Amino acid sequence: MDTDTADPAAVLDALDRRLVHALQVDGRAEPGRIAEVLGVSARTVTRRLGRLLGTGAVRVVRMPDAREAALGALLLRVRVLRGRVEAIALALAAQDGVPFVDVMLGGQEVSAVVLAEASARDRLLHGRLPATDAVLESTAHAVLHLFADASAWRCGALTAGQEAALAPPPAPAGPPPAPDALDHRLLDALGVDARRSHAALAAALQVPESTVRRRLHRLGAGGLLRTHVSVDPRLVGAAVDANLWLDVEPGRLAATGEALARHPQVHGVLATSGPSNLMAAVFCPDHAALYRFQTGVLGPLGVRRVETAIVARAVKRAGVRLRQLP
Repeated sequence: MDTDTADPAAVLDALDRRLVHALQVDGRAEPGRIAEVLGVSARTVTRRLGRLLGTGAVRVVRMPDAREAALGALLLRVRVLRGRVEAIALALAAQDGVPFVDVMLGGQEVSAVVLAEASARDRLLHGRLPATDAVLESTAHAVLHLFADASAWRCGALTAGQEAALAPPPAPAGPPPAPDALDHRLLDALGVDARRSHAALAAALQVPESTVRRRLHRLGAGGLLRTHVSVDPRLVGAAVDANLWLDVEPGRLAATGEALARHPQVHGVLATSGPSNLMAAVFCPDHAALYRFQTGVLGPLGVRRVETAIVARAVKRAGVRLRQLP
């Protein structure tokens, strides 16, 4: 299968999609464990994962702790001169504190998530963007509450039983132990490749492999080792990606956010500042499905107003520049 020339709607077959879903459940799952749950040979899983990960069609990265990610995060919308959107999108994607960048349909808006610390954020918002003649306007919305982020989305290729069999043990009650300096180095080493082997991590950090295994187990059990599968949604049957800016009655905001976080098409829900008080990012097979989502899902939830911003191209997701499909 040639992932560089195949039709995007048909690139990943049923088994490949099941493998993507398995990695979404546990980004560090061993091929043997995945094979056992899916009922295929470990050799097949190893070969398929090697191709998907080796070509860059699928990448597994570490996501920051959800509470840490939401604290001080901003949703940025930048209106750009026609013809200059690519340059602005790439400039934003080059920033370490900007893990998500999308070019919106129409070619005059770039959407981004900013997680930078205060001084870097202020330099971007009050210095670099206003000084760029290609930027017509920018608005920043503070994230007030995180209901769900990209790490919680599943592509729907596994049964509930298969997903449960692959799921790591639940984190124990109470706050996790504070990570020390070595824990932080280990987590950083998993940033752009969360499937690095124990041996590779041990060599990179110059510590015994047994230490790496023990530390990863403790970090995972404490809920600090969150992973995210970076994949073009078209490869798993989601041709339409949209950001829905919602106006919800304050008394229904929490219930609406929680309901949307549980919906299988939603890959992010956040309460925000600004004219809209909730933003939901959704994947749909086509525009008709997006319409059905608005009428069949948002309507009963009592959403008063919806602004629909469709993503034309995802440039960066979870800190990773995406490989572009033809």
